[in-house]
This record gives sequence, C-alpha cells and structure tokens, in this order.
Amino acid sequence: MTKITPVILSGGSGIRLWPLSVAARPKQFLPLVTDRSMFADTLARANGSDRFSLALIIGAERHFDLLQAELAEAGLDDARILLEPSARNTAPAIALAALAAGSGDAVMLVMPSDHVIGDLDAFLAAVDAARPAAEQGWLVTFGIEPTGPETGFGYILMAAPLADIPGVRKVARFIEKPPRDEAEAMLAEGNHAWNAGIFLMRADRYLEELALHAPDILRAARQSLEGVQLNARTIRPLPDRFAVCPSASIDYAVMERADRVAIVPVSCGWSDVGSWDALAGIAPPDDAGNTSHGEVIAIDCSNSHIHADGITVTASGISDLIIIANGSHVMIVPKGRSQDVKKIVEALKAGG
Repeated sequence: MTKITPVILSGGSGIRLWPLSVAARPKQFLPLVTDRSMFADTLARANGSDRFSLALIIGAERHFDLLQAELAEAGLDDARILLEPSARNTAPAIALAALAAGSGDAVMLVMPSDHVIGDLDAFLAAVDAARPAAEQGWLVTFGIEPTGPETGFGYILMAAPLADIPGVRKVARFIEKPPRDEAEAMLAEGNHAWNAGIFLMRADRYLEELALHAPDILRAARQSLEGVQLNARTIRPLPDRFAVCPSASIDYAVMERADRVAIVPVSCGWSDVGSWDALAGIAPPDDAGNTSHGEVIAIDCSNSHIHADGITVTASGISDLIIIANGSHVMIVPKGRSQDVKKIVEALKAGG
C-alpha cells in the first residue's frame, strides 16, 4: 500500500501566545505542552509508523535554521522543507505541497505544527478510517467531537454517512465561529463537530478543486515552482511569482465550495492551543486549580495559570489570573481574557 505523505504546516506566527511566542520563534518551536517543541510532537505523530513516508515541511524562510535543527534532532535530515517566500495562508501553502508531492494520487495528511493531540491511537485510527475516502477522491477533514459550546472554533455540520466507508460522513456545511447561543444550539442539536483544520486528500484532487474554485492561487503556485527542483531537500519557490498569490484559507478557497467533502469525527484530546486560556486547560491542575510551568512559587493561589520562562515567578493570594513571564516581558490578564494579547501586542507596536 502506498504510504501517506505527512504535510506539516509550520509558517504561523503564533501571536496569541505572546510574550513567549514571537515572530522569530513562534509557538510551534516552543516546549509549551511537553518537554519537546510542538513541532517535534507533530513530527512524532507521523514518525515510526508504516502508514507514513517522510514528512514534507511547509515553513517560512526566516525559520529555516529552526526547522533544520528540529529535523536533525528527530533524525529526519532527509525530510524535505519547502520555504514559503511570503505568508499567503493555508490554501496556497497546501497547493505548493500538492505540487511538491508530484501532483498525482499521493495521499497527503495535512497537519498544523502547533496543535495538541493527546490520544494518538484515536487520531491514527481516524486517519485509517479516512484513507479509503481520500483514495476515492474525497477531500476529508477531521471533526473534533465538541466538549462544550466553544465560540473560538469553527464548526462543521455533518450529513449522512458514506455508504461504503465506515466512520466517514459527508459534510453539509462549514460554520464560522459562532456566538455562544448558536454554539449551545448546535451542541443540543448534535451532528456538529469542531473544525480541527487537519485534512487527508489526494494531491491531484486538491489541485482539481483549486483550479475550479481558486484558479489564481493555483496559477501563482505553479508559476512560483517553474524551474525549481521539487525533489531537492530544500525547495524555494520564486519569491516574485509567489508574491502575487492571493491569500486565502483552505476552508474558504476549497472546502466550503467543493462537492465531495467528507468528515471523520474523532475524540483525540485535540487542542489548537490558540490562547493562554487553552494552554491552561491542557495542563493538570493542582488541588487549588492552579497550573504552572517553570520555576513558580505560588502561595495561597487558586485557579491561576503561571508560566515562567527562564526566570522565577512568585505569587501570593491571587486567583483567576494568567501570568506569563520571561526575561523581557510580563503579561498579567484575568482568566478568560487571554485573547486580549492581540490588543497588548498592538499597543506595544503603537508605542514603539
């Protein structure tokens, strides 16, 4: 059986986890959940299994040294790195991957490099369930079984099961991040899943749908790779040609418009670690509900998350706070308000 090509998307900036995640070293290169970086944890999901071939990494030019170091540490020096000259969102990035994968019937497992999957066996079982549909030409996405009325995720309404492929259902529609009352209604209704942004699809089928629904993206991706050696260990698209590529997510450019879109619902301990609140929800709490990382001394504290990076943080008598500190910045916000980090970063930029 032909092996699946893991495509790992690693071009994100991770601004929502400032001050630790910065442009030069975004969250995927930080050990936020385990003692390895999130990128290394993602690599490990597709390493050591006979399902997968060597990974194809899609990353930013400015992170080339970080990517090389991560692959060397994992013993994957032969994995290919495709360096985006500029950020154009996921639809163009995956177009480059499909072209680098040969534009044929190679099955690609597209994964962000900054997500958490706590139950690897459940995730791999979902990949196995999705594979027959992908081989038959379906664009398959993975839907996370909701654990609450989360307003920070997109949702997918699931339709009827595919007649001949157990565990796979048709997608009825994609739903943008909803307000809380709509999220509660969807949970009560059932047949809805969180959109994890993980996909299994044939390279040629993705390119066909891109040609139909977003031809400007496909054209720019193709032209940026003209004359570029695609079997090289490092692939660098032509910057001037890729610069004209429209920026669009795969959901908007393809998945919301294509006809043969399917979903595999799965419960695998997934998180996109999209905020400090989300990261606090992953860590095991102490008896007072506190979670911490690094050198932390907390006295008479409750329901707080304290992350110390390279320094010692001490706290006493606090509750319901998030404290993030490193050698140059300290951020303190109430729990539930960690999305304010975007405002904080904007204020810093305006002041500087």
